[in-house]
Amino acid sequence: MKILILGAGPAGLGAARRLVDAGHQDWELWEAEGGPGGLSRSETDEHGFTWDIGGHVMFSHYGTFDSVMDEALGEGGWIDHERESWIRIAGAWVPYPFQYNIHRLPPEDCLRCLKGLLAVHCADGRRPANFEEFIRRSFGEGLAELFMLPYNFKVWAYPPSRLATGWIGDRVAMPDLNKIAESVVMKQDNVSWGPNNTFRFPKFGGTGAIWRAVAGGLPQEKLHFSQRAIRVDSKRRTVTFEDGVQVGYDALITTMPLDELIAMSDLAELRAPAESLKYSSVHVVGVGLNGKPAPDLATKCWMYFPEAVNPCFRVTLFSNYSPSNVPDIDRYWSLMGEVSESPAKPVDADAVTDEVVQGMIATGLIEKRSDVHHTWTRRVERAYPTPALGRDEALHRILPELERHGIYSRGRFGAWKYEVSNMDHSLMQGCEVVNRLLYGSPELTLWFPAVVNQMHPVYGKDWL
Repeated sequence: MKILILGAGPAGLGAARRLVDAGHQDWELWEAEGGPGGLSRSETDEHGFTWDIGGHVMFSHYGTFDSVMDEALGEGGWIDHERESWIRIAGAWVPYPFQYNIHRLPPEDCLRCLKGLLAVHCADGRRPANFEEFIRRSFGEGLAELFMLPYNFKVWAYPPSRLATGWIGDRVAMPDLNKIAESVVMKQDNVSWGPNNTFRFPKFGGTGAIWRAVAGGLPQEKLHFSQRAIRVDSKRRTVTFEDGVQVGYDALITTMPLDELIAMSDLAELRAPAESLKYSSVHVVGVGLNGKPAPDLATKCWMYFPEAVNPCFRVTLFSNYSPSNVPDIDRYWSLMGEVSESPAKPVDADAVTDEVVQGMIATGLIEKRSDVHHTWTRRVERAYPTPALGRDEALHRILPELERHGIYSRGRFGAWKYEVSNMDHSLMQGCEVVNRLLYGSPELTLWFPAVVNQMHPVYGKDWL
């Protein structure tokens, strides 16, 4: 079986790695960019500051993924962290998850949230029609209006009323009224929720170092970079690249955005359902700073900003992840902000960097503009695969039809499932589709997100 892989991000590299481990010889990987990593790559700017293409942290639902990571960078190649993430709201720092730590709010806002929670505790159990309804019915009007609705619009760049609910799973901390009441009365923080409450990060080279190492362990003669696909012929089973090279396949594993794949294919009947697939873009703004962070920031990992005073939905204290992310940790530190964009939330690209710096000053992250050493900006056209209304219906029509033609679309934008689009999910989608092709094994990650997101990594040790 000739297996062709398009894309050298986590999913494509996961597929290639699995093919090597299985001893399968007849495969090739083609990548449009000049190197591996996809959305998980990193860049070092002219000042020696390293930046990720967005805020990535390394945690896992799979023992197999952990083993690949351990091999990639070795035991000494990582820095372990305990998550310390915060929400800046109403002039206060509230620990994440917000809904479990409302005792930090001004008393009137805390009371408003509690009243809303008590009201929904006795509400009916009708199924919500969209994410906004889910928020209001699950969190109450206080939490919804104060945090959940404004923040989710900032991160998704679409109104929550236009999002579905099937993706939620472990992505949203559901309110436990008893825990919240205890936190309010005892004035105690509750910060342990979530799969990423501990994480690790590469000592050197940012997140991209992981994927450069994984790619470096593959047969180099099978990897083709700077080769952009422009045409997929499902009948002849060929892919044509920008330079005119044409490659045949028996099975095509593609990790390119699903709508782009359909647009360049001869499967015109899939173009209508593909129109249901929405995505948001992100402006990543790195701010290199002189000196050291203020004491109240010194141990923070990342911070959320639901209010308009800061245009970022998230800011990462990136020099805390690894000292090597700045050229000299005794002289510099760094913040990395993310601003979402979509047709429903336009962004002025010419002004966004200055607005981010001003927002960081306004929310106390930076004391004064003269502290800024330099800025670095990248716009990521496709950052979040939006779980919009109609997405699941479109995917259940598109993905099986592609497979009838030997095309397997996987990964963050290949499968378009945000709920299984982290780096561990994506790599395992690549591994699992190879297992299916070679051995007929079922794919769990793509089709059963709720199952894999509740797994402990130890259960994946013998996965492959």
